[in-house]
Amino acid sequence: MIKLLDFIALITYCGLIYWLSDQPALPVPMLFPHQDKLHHAIAYFIMAILAWRNFQHITQRSYGLILFSVFFCSFYGFTDEWHQSFVKGRQADIFDWLADTVGALLAILMLYSFFSFYFKKIKK
Repeated sequence: MIKLLDFIALITYCGLIYWLSDQPALPVPMLFPHQDKLHHAIAYFIMAILAWRNFQHITQRSYGLILFSVFFCSFYGFTDEWHQSFVKGRQADIFDWLADTVGALLAILMLYSFFSFYFKKIKK
């Protein structure tokens, strides 16, 4: 049951990001330059946590879990930027994709550090 809930949470979150990316503009006040990069990093930080939870049901090898989670988020970020290139009022930006990837990587490194005691018990 938890496996299914983790999968549903990840897919639902990906759907939310897709829906937000499909909007011509988002009503977010501009507080400082390049704040959209912070928004991207936070959004994909959250996605990476959900990806980690989902992929832990597939592999418990630390490096596999790290690679699956980061690759999934980075690839989704890439496809999301490509998707935005077709949305009126939006544009694709490689730096948004990099912010997505960095946010995901930070989340995975945090999770790995936090759960490293668990991985020491499992063969790598």
